[in-house]
Amino acid sequence: MFANALNRNNVAIRGDGEHTLVLAHGFGCDQKMWRRLEPHLEGFRLVLFDYTGCGGSDLSAFDPDRHSRLEGFAEDLGEICDALDLRGATLVGHSVSGLIGLIAANASPKIFTDLVLICPSPCFLNLPGYAGGFERSDLEELISLMDRNYIGWTQHLAPLVSGQPADGELTEELTRSFCSTDPLTAKTFAEATFLSDHRDLLGQAAHPVLVIQSERDSLAATSVGRYMHNAFPDSRYEVVDADGHCLHMTHPAQVAGLIREFVGA
Repeated sequence: MFANALNRNNVAIRGDGEHTLVLAHGFGCDQKMWRRLEPHLEGFRLVLFDYTGCGGSDLSAFDPDRHSRLEGFAEDLGEICDALDLRGATLVGHSVSGLIGLIAANASPKIFTDLVLICPSPCFLNLPGYAGGFERSDLEELISLMDRNYIGWTQHLAPLVSGQPADGELTEELTRSFCSTDPLTAKTFAEATFLSDHRDLLGQAAHPVLVIQSERDSLAATSVGRYMHNAFPDSRYEVVDADGHCLHMTHPAQVAGLIREFVGA
């Protein structure tokens, strides 16, 4: 089963450094989204993959039940790490992968020594005493749009994620990435991402955590980053003067520098 995970999730390994970074992409993306960061991570061994249902993964392995919850994606991540016999690696997770990685790390603490979360959010919903950024009705309407007008949904979401104009290079790349994802798997992943609440997991973190937040992020405000920083038992919080939700793509050198400093490389 574990060996099959490498094929299922299109796992790629680059570099031969002593320390391993597991790069986990965000919703609607795939491992290609790390290509701007990779040149700044020389000296590390990099493990890249596509979540089941994304990129070059085995689409037939997507399970609507298993992957209707972030825990299902975390199980996939754990199986990848077990297949590679990883111990003492660093998880670098973008957006929802911060929480997926946290779930996997809590389930198997020996796999990782620390976690780097780029623009994470434990909950995108506005709830009593917590400002996640969105009303549930607004997110449900956004997800409903996927059924009515999938192309329109991608064109609406991409600028929100990129923090750039609709005709910006990053926006257009994200639009293509969203469009290349099967609508059914994308909707299932979207519901698991945007309608879940995993704030209870933060206090259970068994590893040091670096939270890297964008100063101006329409999806995960700095207040969300501070909330996570305060809830983690052992964390460091860094804010980058930037727009958008994809710091690893817009500010790769700065993000790589923070990663190196954090892991002590």
